[in-house]
Amino acid sequence: MILDELPVPIVLAPLAGGPSTPRLTAAVSEAGGLGFLAAGYLTTEALRTRLDETRTRTRRPIGVNLFVPGRPAAPETVARYAAGLAEEAARAGAGLGEPRFEDDEWAAKLDLLAAAPVPVVSFTFGRPPAGVVERLRRAGSEVWVTVTREEEAVQAVDAGADALVVQGAEAGGHRASFVDDPADRGEGIGLLSLLQLLRHAVDVPLVASGGIATGAGIAAALAAGASAAQLGTAFLRCPEAGTTPVHRQALASPTPTAMTRAFTGRLARGIRNGFLERHSDDAPVAYPEIHHVTAPLRQAARTAGDPDRVNLWAGQAHALAREVPAGELVGLLAAETDAALRAAARLRRP
Repeated sequence: MILDELPVPIVLAPLAGGPSTPRLTAAVSEAGGLGFLAAGYLTTEALRTRLDETRTRTRRPIGVNLFVPGRPAAPETVARYAAGLAEEAARAGAGLGEPRFEDDEWAAKLDLLAAAPVPVVSFTFGRPPAGVVERLRRAGSEVWVTVTREEEAVQAVDAGADALVVQGAEAGGHRASFVDDPADRGEGIGLLSLLQLLRHAVDVPLVASGGIATGAGIAAALAAGASAAQLGTAFLRCPEAGTTPVHRQALASPTPTAMTRAFTGRLARGIRNGFLERHSDDAPVAYPEIHHVTAPLRQAARTAGDPDRVNLWAGQAHALAREVPAGELVGLLAAETDAALRAAARLRRP
Protein backbone atom coordinates (compact mmCIF):
# COMPACT_ATOMS: atom_id res chain seq x y z
CA MET A 1 0.00 0.00 0.00
CA ILE A 2 0.96 3.63 -0.48
CA LEU A 3 1.26 4.05 3.29
CA ASP A 4 4.01 1.42 3.37
CA GLU A 5 6.03 3.34 0.79
CA LEU A 6 5.81 6.88 2.14
CA PRO A 7 9.18 8.25 3.29
CA VAL A 8 7.30 10.42 5.79
CA PRO A 9 4.05 9.33 7.52
CA ILE A 10 2.28 12.61 6.70
CA VAL A 11 -0.84 12.97 4.57
CA LEU A 12 -2.13 16.37 3.45
CA ALA A 13 -5.84 16.81 4.22
CA PRO A 14 -7.85 17.70 1.08
CA LEU A 15 -8.78 21.25 2.24
CA ALA A 16 -11.72 21.81 -0.12
CA GLY A 17 -13.07 25.27 -0.68
CA GLY A 18 -10.00 27.29 -1.65
CA PRO A 19 -6.87 26.24 0.25
CA SER A 20 -6.30 23.13 -1.89
CA THR A 21 -3.98 23.90 -4.82
CA PRO A 22 -1.79 21.82 -7.16
CA ARG A 23 1.27 23.60 -5.75
CA LEU A 24 0.43 22.53 -2.20
CA THR A 25 -0.44 18.96 -3.17
CA ALA A 26 2.76 18.54 -5.16
CA ALA A 27 4.96 20.16 -2.51
CA VAL A 28 3.81 17.71 0.17
CA SER A 29 4.30 14.71 -2.09
CA GLU A 30 7.71 15.92 -3.25
CA ALA A 31 8.78 16.24 0.40
CA GLY A 32 7.94 12.57 1.05
CA GLY A 33 4.35 12.79 2.27
CA LEU A 34 1.13 12.11 0.39
CA GLY A 35 -0.47 15.22 -1.06
CA PHE A 36 -4.22 15.28 -1.60
CA LEU A 37 -6.19 17.39 -4.05
CA ALA A 38 -9.74 18.35 -3.10
CA ALA A 39 -12.43 17.68 -5.70
CA GLY A 40 -15.19 19.19 -3.54
CA TYR A 41 -16.88 22.33 -4.96
CA LEU A 42 -14.99 22.03 -8.26
CA THR A 43 -16.51 21.26 -11.64
CA THR A 44 -15.21 18.09 -13.23
CA GLU A 45 -13.30 20.12 -15.80
CA ALA A 46 -11.69 22.24 -13.09
CA LEU A 47 -10.65 19.06 -11.30
CA ARG A 48 -9.17 17.72 -14.54
CA THR A 49 -7.18 20.92 -14.99
CA ARG A 50 -5.86 20.81 -11.43
CA LEU A 51 -4.94 17.15 -11.76
CA ASP A 52 -3.03 17.87 -14.95
CA GLU A 53 -1.14 20.71 -13.27
CA THR A 54 -0.35 18.62 -10.21
CA ARG A 55 1.04 15.87 -12.42
CA THR A 56 3.38 18.36 -14.09
CA ARG A 57 4.71 19.33 -10.65
CA THR A 58 5.31 15.87 -9.18
CA ARG A 59 5.63 12.26 -10.27
CA ARG A 60 5.20 11.04 -6.72
CA PRO A 61 1.89 9.54 -5.52
CA ILE A 62 -1.05 11.87 -4.91
CA GLY A 63 -4.66 11.43 -3.83
CA VAL A 64 -8.01 12.99 -4.71
CA ASN A 65 -10.89 13.42 -2.26
CA LEU A 66 -14.58 13.23 -3.25
CA PHE A 67 -17.75 14.20 -1.37
CA VAL A 68 -20.35 11.43 -1.17
CA PRO A 69 -23.72 13.01 -2.03
CA GLY A 70 -26.35 13.34 0.68
CA ARG A 71 -30.08 13.96 0.50
CA PRO A 72 -32.09 17.15 -0.12
CA ALA A 73 -33.35 19.08 2.90
CA ALA A 74 -36.93 20.21 3.36
CA PRO A 75 -37.31 23.47 1.35
CA GLU A 76 -39.31 25.17 4.11
CA THR A 77 -36.53 24.53 6.63
CA VAL A 78 -33.95 26.12 4.35
CA ALA A 79 -36.25 29.05 3.52
CA ARG A 80 -36.88 29.76 7.19
CA TYR A 81 -33.15 29.89 7.98
CA ALA A 82 -32.43 32.02 4.91
CA ALA A 83 -35.11 34.50 5.94
CA GLY A 84 -33.35 34.87 9.27
CA LEU A 85 -30.15 35.86 7.46
CA ALA A 86 -31.72 38.65 5.42
CA GLU A 87 -30.91 41.38 7.95
CA GLU A 88 -27.36 40.05 8.32
CA ALA A 89 -26.83 40.24 4.56
CA ALA A 90 -28.29 43.72 4.36
CA ARG A 91 -25.93 45.00 7.06
CA ALA A 92 -23.02 43.54 5.12
CA GLY A 93 -24.21 45.06 1.84
CA ALA A 94 -24.35 41.59 0.29
CA GLY A 95 -27.00 39.32 -1.12
CA LEU A 96 -27.88 35.74 -0.36
CA GLY A 97 -27.64 32.89 -2.83
CA GLU A 98 -30.38 30.60 -4.07
CA PRO A 99 -30.62 27.36 -2.11
CA ARG A 100 -30.17 24.29 -4.24
CA PHE A 101 -29.33 20.65 -3.78
CA GLU A 102 -26.69 19.09 -6.05
CA ASP A 103 -24.37 16.09 -5.98
CA ASP A 104 -21.07 17.88 -6.71
CA GLU A 105 -20.90 16.19 -10.15
CA TRP A 106 -20.45 12.83 -8.45
CA ALA A 107 -20.83 10.59 -11.51
CA ALA A 108 -18.68 12.73 -13.80
CA LYS A 109 -15.85 12.92 -11.25
CA LEU A 110 -15.93 9.16 -10.78
CA ASP A 111 -15.72 8.75 -14.57
CA LEU A 112 -12.70 11.06 -14.63
CA LEU A 113 -10.89 9.19 -11.87
CA ALA A 114 -11.66 5.82 -13.46
CA ALA A 115 -10.26 7.01 -16.80
CA ALA A 116 -7.26 8.91 -15.38
CA PRO A 117 -6.61 7.14 -12.06
CA VAL A 118 -4.61 8.47 -9.13
CA PRO A 119 -2.93 6.26 -6.53
CA VAL A 120 -5.51 7.06 -3.83
CA VAL A 121 -9.15 8.20 -3.91
CA SER A 122 -10.66 9.11 -0.56
CA PHE A 123 -14.27 9.80 0.36
CA THR A 124 -15.89 12.15 2.83
CA PHE A 125 -19.54 12.41 4.02
CA GLY A 126 -20.37 8.76 3.51
CA ARG A 127 -19.49 5.26 2.41
CA PRO A 128 -19.20 4.88 -1.35
CA PRO A 129 -21.16 1.95 -2.80
CA ALA A 130 -19.21 -1.27 -3.13
CA GLY A 131 -19.48 -1.01 -6.92
CA VAL A 132 -17.75 2.36 -6.87
CA VAL A 133 -14.99 0.99 -4.65
CA GLU A 134 -14.45 -1.96 -6.98
CA ARG A 135 -14.44 0.26 -10.07
CA LEU A 136 -11.73 2.52 -8.67
CA ARG A 137 -9.66 -0.41 -7.45
CA ARG A 138 -9.83 -1.98 -10.93
CA ALA A 139 -8.51 1.32 -12.28
CA GLY A 140 -5.52 1.00 -9.96
CA SER A 141 -6.50 3.28 -7.07
CA GLU A 142 -6.58 2.55 -3.38
CA VAL A 143 -9.85 3.59 -1.74
CA TRP A 144 -9.85 5.37 1.60
CA VAL A 145 -12.97 6.35 3.55
CA THR A 146 -13.15 9.01 6.26
CA VAL A 147 -14.96 7.87 9.40
CA THR A 148 -15.90 9.41 12.75
CA ARG A 149 -17.18 6.43 14.72
CA GLU A 150 -16.94 2.65 14.97
CA GLU A 151 -20.09 1.75 13.04
CA GLU A 152 -18.97 3.90 10.08
CA ALA A 153 -15.60 2.15 10.09
CA VAL A 154 -17.22 -1.29 9.94
CA GLN A 155 -19.51 -0.21 7.09
CA ALA A 156 -16.58 1.24 5.13
CA VAL A 157 -14.49 -1.91 5.49
CA ASP A 158 -17.49 -4.02 4.48
CA ALA A 159 -17.72 -1.93 1.29
CA GLY A 160 -14.08 -2.73 0.49
CA ALA A 161 -12.15 0.29 1.81
CA ASP A 162 -8.39 -0.25 1.76
CA ALA A 163 -7.74 2.23 4.59
CA LEU A 164 -9.68 4.55 6.88
CA VAL A 165 -9.06 8.19 7.64
CA VAL A 166 -10.00 8.44 11.32
CA GLN A 167 -11.35 11.93 11.98
CA GLY A 168 -11.39 12.96 15.61
CA ALA A 169 -13.65 15.65 17.01
CA GLU A 170 -10.68 18.05 17.17
CA ALA A 171 -10.53 18.31 13.37
CA GLY A 172 -11.18 21.54 11.52
CA GLY A 173 -13.66 21.89 8.68
CA HIS A 174 -16.63 19.66 8.05
CA ARG A 175 -17.22 16.61 10.18
CA ALA A 176 -17.09 13.63 7.86
CA SER A 177 -19.99 11.72 9.45
CA PHE A 178 -21.98 9.52 7.10
CA VAL A 179 -25.16 11.16 8.43
CA ASP A 180 -25.25 14.64 9.94
CA ASP A 181 -27.54 13.92 12.89
CA PRO A 182 -29.59 17.01 13.90
CA ALA A 183 -29.24 15.90 17.52
CA ASP A 184 -25.44 16.11 17.28
CA ARG A 185 -24.34 19.49 18.61
CA GLY A 186 -20.67 18.78 18.09
CA GLU A 187 -19.42 16.63 20.95
CA GLY A 188 -17.98 13.81 18.81
CA ILE A 189 -15.22 11.36 19.74
CA GLY A 190 -11.68 12.57 20.29
CA LEU A 191 -8.95 11.24 18.03
CA LEU A 192 -7.01 9.25 20.63
CA SER A 193 -10.14 7.46 21.84
CA LEU A 194 -11.32 6.81 18.29
CA LEU A 195 -8.00 5.34 17.18
CA GLN A 196 -8.04 2.89 20.06
CA LEU A 197 -11.64 1.88 19.37
CA LEU A 198 -11.07 1.33 15.66
CA ARG A 199 -7.81 -0.51 16.10
CA HIS A 200 -9.87 -3.21 17.84
CA ALA A 201 -12.84 -3.02 15.46
CA VAL A 202 -11.25 -3.28 12.00
CA ASP A 203 -8.12 -4.70 10.40
CA VAL A 204 -7.13 -2.08 7.82
CA PRO A 205 -4.56 0.74 8.06
CA LEU A 206 -5.70 3.88 9.88
CA VAL A 207 -4.75 7.47 9.05
CA ALA A 208 -5.20 9.77 12.05
CA SER A 209 -6.79 13.19 11.56
CA GLY A 210 -7.81 15.93 13.95
CA GLY A 211 -5.91 18.56 15.92
CA ILE A 212 -2.45 17.38 14.83
CA ALA A 213 -0.08 20.31 14.32
CA THR A 214 3.35 19.10 15.49
CA GLY A 215 5.61 16.10 15.28
CA ALA A 216 4.67 15.23 18.84
CA GLY A 217 1.06 14.94 17.71
CA ILE A 218 2.07 12.72 14.80
CA ALA A 219 4.13 10.52 17.14
CA ALA A 220 1.17 10.16 19.49
CA ALA A 221 -1.07 9.07 16.61
CA LEU A 222 1.48 6.52 15.43
CA ALA A 223 1.84 5.15 18.95
CA ALA A 224 -1.94 4.76 19.13
CA GLY A 225 -2.01 2.56 16.05
CA ALA A 226 -2.17 4.90 13.06
CA SER A 227 -0.02 4.22 10.00
CA ALA A 228 0.20 7.94 9.21
CA ALA A 229 -1.23 11.29 10.27
CA GLN A 230 -3.37 13.55 8.11
CA LEU A 231 -2.82 17.27 8.71
CA GLY A 232 -4.87 20.09 7.23
CA THR A 233 -4.91 23.19 9.40
CA ALA A 234 -1.15 22.87 9.89
CA PHE A 235 -0.67 23.60 6.16
CA LEU A 236 -3.14 26.50 5.81
CA ARG A 237 -0.50 29.18 6.39
CA CYS A 238 1.94 27.72 3.85
CA PRO A 239 2.50 30.03 0.85
CA GLU A 240 1.41 27.27 -1.55
CA ALA A 241 -2.06 27.09 0.04
CA GLY A 242 -4.93 29.11 -1.41
CA THR A 243 -5.96 30.30 2.06
CA THR A 244 -7.42 33.83 1.99
CA PRO A 245 -5.69 36.66 3.88
CA VAL A 246 -8.52 37.03 6.39
CA HIS A 247 -8.35 33.30 7.15
CA ARG A 248 -4.54 33.34 7.48
CA GLN A 249 -4.73 36.16 10.00
CA ALA A 250 -7.35 34.37 12.08
CA LEU A 251 -5.29 31.17 12.17
CA ALA A 252 -2.45 32.98 13.93
CA SER A 253 -4.75 34.11 16.73
CA PRO A 254 -5.48 32.21 19.96
CA THR A 255 -9.26 32.48 19.40
CA PRO A 256 -10.88 29.11 20.20
CA THR A 257 -12.92 27.02 17.77
CA ALA A 258 -16.48 25.76 17.88
CA MET A 259 -18.75 23.47 15.90
CA THR A 260 -21.42 25.05 13.73
CA ARG A 261 -23.86 24.49 10.85
CA ALA A 262 -24.39 28.22 10.38
CA PHE A 263 -22.31 28.61 7.22
CA THR A 264 -23.11 25.47 5.22
CA GLY A 265 -25.87 23.47 6.88
CA ARG A 266 -23.42 20.73 7.85
CA LEU A 267 -21.55 20.41 11.13
CA ALA A 268 -18.05 21.89 10.88
CA ARG A 269 -15.36 23.29 13.16
CA GLY A 270 -14.17 26.85 12.71
CA ILE A 271 -12.67 29.73 14.65
CA ARG A 272 -15.33 31.55 16.63
CA ASN A 273 -16.61 34.77 15.10
CA GLY A 274 -19.78 36.84 15.09
CA PHE A 275 -21.69 34.92 12.42
CA LEU A 276 -20.97 31.61 14.12
CA GLU A 277 -22.15 32.95 17.47
CA ARG A 278 -25.29 34.60 16.10
CA HIS A 279 -26.61 31.78 13.90
CA SER A 280 -25.37 28.39 15.11
CA ASP A 281 -28.39 27.76 17.33
CA ASP A 282 -30.82 28.29 14.42
CA ALA A 283 -28.96 26.53 11.61
CA PRO A 284 -30.60 23.29 10.43
CA VAL A 285 -29.09 20.25 8.75
CA ALA A 286 -29.31 21.33 5.11
CA TYR A 287 -26.16 20.77 3.07
CA PRO A 288 -25.35 21.96 0.45
CA GLU A 289 -28.44 24.18 0.29
CA ILE A 290 -27.28 26.54 3.05
CA HIS A 291 -23.75 26.51 1.65
CA HIS A 292 -25.20 28.08 -1.51
CA VAL A 293 -27.36 30.51 0.48
CA THR A 294 -24.44 31.97 2.44
CA ALA A 295 -21.81 31.80 -0.33
CA PRO A 296 -22.27 35.41 -1.59
CA LEU A 297 -22.25 36.77 1.96
CA ARG A 298 -19.06 34.91 2.82
CA GLN A 299 -17.37 36.00 -0.41
CA ALA A 300 -18.25 39.63 0.24
CA ALA A 301 -16.74 39.35 3.72
CA ARG A 302 -13.52 37.85 2.35
CA THR A 303 -13.22 40.63 -0.19
CA ALA A 304 -13.77 43.24 2.50
CA GLY A 305 -11.33 41.55 4.87
CA ASP A 306 -14.11 41.09 7.42
CA PRO A 307 -13.44 38.00 9.60
CA ASP A 308 -16.84 38.30 11.29
CA ARG A 309 -18.81 36.63 8.46
CA VAL A 310 -16.29 34.14 7.04
CA ASN A 311 -16.19 30.40 7.70
CA LEU A 312 -12.75 30.25 9.32
CA TRP A 313 -12.37 26.47 9.25
CA ALA A 314 -9.64 25.32 11.64
CA GLY A 315 -8.78 22.50 14.03
CA GLN A 316 -8.38 22.97 17.75
CA ALA A 317 -4.57 23.39 17.51
CA HIS A 318 -4.73 26.07 14.78
CA ALA A 319 -2.55 28.54 16.70
CA LEU A 320 0.39 26.16 16.18
CA ALA A 321 0.22 26.39 12.36
CA ARG A 322 3.47 27.70 10.90
CA GLU A 323 3.99 30.14 8.05
CA VAL A 324 6.66 28.20 6.13
CA PRO A 325 6.79 26.51 2.71
CA ALA A 326 4.98 23.18 2.63
CA GLY A 327 8.03 21.09 1.81
CA GLU A 328 9.97 22.69 4.65
CA LEU A 329 7.06 22.06 7.00
CA VAL A 330 7.00 18.36 6.09
CA GLY A 331 10.71 18.16 6.92
CA LEU A 332 10.25 19.95 10.24
CA LEU A 333 7.34 17.71 11.19
CA ALA A 334 9.30 14.58 10.27
CA ALA A 335 12.24 15.64 12.44
CA GLU A 336 9.91 16.49 15.33
CA THR A 337 8.19 13.12 14.99
CA ASP A 338 11.46 11.23 15.14
CA ALA A 339 12.57 13.23 18.18
CA ALA A 340 9.25 12.63 19.96
CA LEU A 341 9.39 8.89 19.32
CA ARG A 342 12.96 8.69 20.59
CA ALA A 343 12.02 10.65 23.71
CA ALA A 344 9.07 8.36 24.34
CA ALA A 345 11.28 5.26 23.96
CA ARG A 346 13.64 6.61 26.62
CA LEU A 347 10.74 6.78 29.09
CA ARG A 348 10.34 3.02 29.08
CA ARG A 349 11.62 1.31 32.18
CA PRO A 350 13.91 -1.73 31.72
